Amino acid sequence: MKEERPSPPWINEIPEGATISYDPTYPTGSFFDRFNKGSYSGMKYYFYDPTEHGYPNKEDYPLMIFLHGTGNALVGDLCINYTGAEMYASDEYQNDIGGAYILVPVANEVQDKDGNTTGFWDEDYVEPIIDLTQYFIKNHTNGIKEKILLGNSSGARFTFTIAKKHPEKFDILVPVGTSDIPDDETLDILSDLGVTLFYAICKHDEFFPYDTQVAPRIDKLRGMKNSFIFTPDWTYNGDKGIASINFGFEMGQHCLMNGVQMNLKFDDGTPMYASLPRGFTGWLSDELKRRKNIV
Repeated sequence: MKEERPSPPWINEIPEGATISYDPTYPTGSFFDRFNKGSYSGMKYYFYDPTEHGYPNKEDYPLMIFLHGTGNALVGDLCINYTGAEMYASDEYQNDIGGAYILVPVANEVQDKDGNTTGFWDEDYVEPIIDLTQYFIKNHTNGIKEKILLGNSSGARFTFTIAKKHPEKFDILVPVGTSDIPDDETLDILSDLGVTLFYAICKHDEFFPYDTQVAPRIDKLRGMKNSFIFTPDWTYNGDKGIASINFGFEMGQHCLMNGVQMNLKFDDGTPMYASLPRGFTGWLSDELKRRKNIV
């Protein structure tokens, strides 16, 4: 018997001829064995070391720090995938970037008998994340050039929270799926410091209404010295279907990080979006080269 699925709230808005897809098509768990584990600053963490996978020892690799969404700390190693980090340990993505360290901090989340989660990312984690980042660079690398902070959902909100407190600590910010955009003063500081912002949210995000919570801030974001604003109409899965995920509530369009983990490409290798023909790794590679050429 075919499983009956609830209709997404945006079902009547999809383009003519479009189909709905219910599952991401990238592999889950294929690269978990490339991640090591550690604990510091009161948190567990996972990390990928490119020098363990054929890349030479050097002092100027970028560090990609992925911040997971609420509840993702409760699923064990699956957190690596849910935060968007797993595929970035693949040979293909690493080759596109030229090698990169990956760090996945894990919040101390707990869930009560009623299913309520506490211990998710908030301001109390800001200093521990800064401490963990510094510890990781000192103890697991020969040096890092760019520090890239990527966040999914509440991890995206937390990306901005950290940037407000420490605008000078990270070079590239990649919040995916939040409307909690900093005030103008903070954005001006980030811009003046030369911080690059890749801001991403789907226009049909089920949690954050685009027209009222995001659109009024877009011009300010675009006005930053180094920003790329990525607000697609739809979030897709690799099979070219519009993404639907329902765990008692619809969140398929909110989960744009699934597309980022697909490198914003369909299973056949074609780009999901014309604005990023080489995917996220192509954009990131170009941004790292641009920064390298800054005198």
